[in-house]
Amino acid sequence: MSLLQIRDLAIALPEGADRKFAAEDINFDLAPGEILCIVGESGSGKSMSANAVMGLLPQGVKPAGGTITFDGREILDLPEKEMLKLRGGRISMIFQEPLSALNPLMRVGAQIAEVFEAHGVLRPAERQKRALELLDEVGIPDPNSAIRAYPFQLSGGQRQRVMIAMALALEPDILIADEPTTALDVTTQAQILELIENLRKSRGMAVIFITHDFGVVADIADRVIVMQTGKIVETGTADEVLLKPQHPYTRALIDAIPRLTQRAEAAEQTRDPILTVEGLNKTFSTGSGTLFGKRRVVKAVQDVSFQLYAGETIGIVGESGSGKSTVGRCLVRLLDPDSGRVMVDGADIAHMSGAELRDQRRKLQMIFQDPFSSLNPRARVSRILTEGLIAYGTPKAQAMDRARELLELVGLDGSAMNRFPHEFSGGQRQRIGIARALALDPRIIIADEAVSALDVSIQAQVLDLLADLKTRLDLSMLFITHDLRVAARICDRIIVMQKGRIVEAGPAGKVLHSPDTEYTQSLLDAIPGQEYERALENAE
Repeated sequence: MSLLQIRDLAIALPEGADRKFAAEDINFDLAPGEILCIVGESGSGKSMSANAVMGLLPQGVKPAGGTITFDGREILDLPEKEMLKLRGGRISMIFQEPLSALNPLMRVGAQIAEVFEAHGVLRPAERQKRALELLDEVGIPDPNSAIRAYPFQLSGGQRQRVMIAMALALEPDILIADEPTTALDVTTQAQILELIENLRKSRGMAVIFITHDFGVVADIADRVIVMQTGKIVETGTADEVLLKPQHPYTRALIDAIPRLTQRAEAAEQTRDPILTVEGLNKTFSTGSGTLFGKRRVVKAVQDVSFQLYAGETIGIVGESGSGKSTVGRCLVRLLDPDSGRVMVDGADIAHMSGAELRDQRRKLQMIFQDPFSSLNPRARVSRILTEGLIAYGTPKAQAMDRARELLELVGLDGSAMNRFPHEFSGGQRQRIGIARALALDPRIIIADEAVSALDVSIQAQVLDLLADLKTRLDLSMLFITHDLRVAARICDRIIVMQKGRIVEAGPAGKVLHSPDTEYTQSLLDAIPGQEYERALENAE
């Protein structure tokens, strides 16, 4: 018996969109206790289909046909008042980015209690007690402290657990999880997946899991739907779709998945490194340390030392909070290190300032994780790509010519010059971010989680682009990532960080296949879909 039935669903986009429907001819059933994974690239319609079930379609996007039947009741055209009773009560949703989905000005306990208040369930004192029980159920460490915390005081994994606690508050029949693990490191991702699986078993809850990660699909899915440009192109059991894909699009997505067995050839190392980091340290402290403000000290980077050679890519991997991004930001002086040396071509830039620093820092440029928030939304691409050049004294006409060359270099058309960041896809925005990083002809690129938010096919394109640019422009690269499969694809050497320290370093093949530390092995063990990868290799 089906708990949810979708028949001939069509979702219309506003006039002027690149296609008429966000999704069309959508047909599938969801049984009680089943985990259904929906996969596809950005723009495939997978999130729109889920939002239609929740009655949360964006402004201007509306159902244009079909039916959605939940527990025998048609809900697609249900009045908002009636939909509110179902939403959060019997059908709940976890969103991709918990920091933007949670109210930054409300404590965690109050936000969970608000779910009960909105549905008129429990007395105020009971709501707080139940909120504490839910935090404990989803595995939040020290729930008594977490219930009084604000979202920004929690890690990404803890915030996602809070979102799950809110979604489970009223014990829904269906949980919709929209890319809930995309931005999480592998160990936290493994914990969230295990939590969802355990809750499914203990509560008999059905789950619609939206993702672009086939490793996740292999680990949790009962059935899989593959979507492309608004249509379902393939459906079947997890084994059928993953091991015997029928549609060319599905095969292309699977082929784009980076594997641990893929590894870049080690670059030849010269005697003189292009970058030498010695004893780098950075500590953060918050709070006043007075009676009313407990002082919190975080040693984000502790005695970090390594060398980067010309033409080499070093991967820096570790969990959230390991200090890997702080290292990158200290190197480009977005953060000032407390102590240590950062030698670039023999000059220590760790404690430089003024014109001297300005002259040296152009040799190191950064590509950021989120290509949307790192690009000025009010600036056209022409300004984004030329302002650095102009600041360093390049005439405007020459800077504009250079910007067009950079766009061509990263695979974009010159017409992009007059457009704004929001007019591009995520992958295109990241290419603009790469072009901006290359504008000053740096010798070293620091890529901080540069592909973590991208679909597997777009991710593969960006990784190929970076590898090609590295060869063509003789670049060296520090690649910061939580995805060990990505590190295997692009890195020559790997540095593993834990709690601000380097715990292991060596050639990529050695670190990924014969690690020396238990921590590195735990990161490898947490990678989703490893049994599927082995089965795929055996089939090949």
